[in-house]
Amino acid sequence: MSARIGVVTFPGSLDDRDAQRAIRLAGGEAVALWHADHDLQGVDAIVLPGGFSYGDYLRPGAIAAVSPIMAEVIDAANAGMPVLGICNGFQVLVEAHLLPGGLIRNAHQQFVRRDQRLVVENASTDWTNEFEQGEEIVIPLKNGDGGYIADDETLKRLEGEGLVAFRYAGVNPNGSLNDIAGLTNERGNVVGLMPHPEHATEPGFGPNTSERMRSGVDGLRFFTSALSAIGVAA
Repeated sequence: MSARIGVVTFPGSLDDRDAQRAIRLAGGEAVALWHADHDLQGVDAIVLPGGFSYGDYLRPGAIAAVSPIMAEVIDAANAGMPVLGICNGFQVLVEAHLLPGGLIRNAHQQFVRRDQRLVVENASTDWTNEFEQGEEIVIPLKNGDGGYIADDETLKRLEGEGLVAFRYAGVNPNGSLNDIAGLTNERGNVVGLMPHPEHATEPGFGPNTSERMRSGVDGLRFFTSALSAIGVAA
């Protein structure tokens, strides 16, 4: 039986269907979850997708973080369920205090869209266990509010405890402190990042590689990692 991974759709979500497709390509069963419900439908893991939830009013992710279903998501995350926040989903995780710090307007004040090199800094989380520590991957990036910030004490803790999951390589596209592209919690079940792994899961639709155009599938291993973490072979 396939693992069931829920994808929450908020008003303004753009990449929920892409995340569902990535889950299916990895060998899981994608389950659509609705922001206004209080039912996780018995899923084994959860993805908070990219987009502009609730139009990014107030701050990106701020309203989504207090939507009805997030009460269940927070409880599930605190109980150890794997939860991945992608771009706007990362912002939601930060606003819900499942991950520390904040995300602000890109330093250059422009929306950025590029195939972004990342270094995998923590390969022992539920969403990164099929990567190698220090491995460089390429994942599409698209955001306007991706600058990661935190106070000095938080940054020291993140670095000292190995909670930086991904770091930008080659170029820092949005002014994130310490080149931070993604984080994990201490338990390793909650991961958030600004780049979009769901857009690098299928040959012909991913980033360019040295082998051929659009052949990059580094993002697929996020989802197969989750299946491994919950005991399902990819």
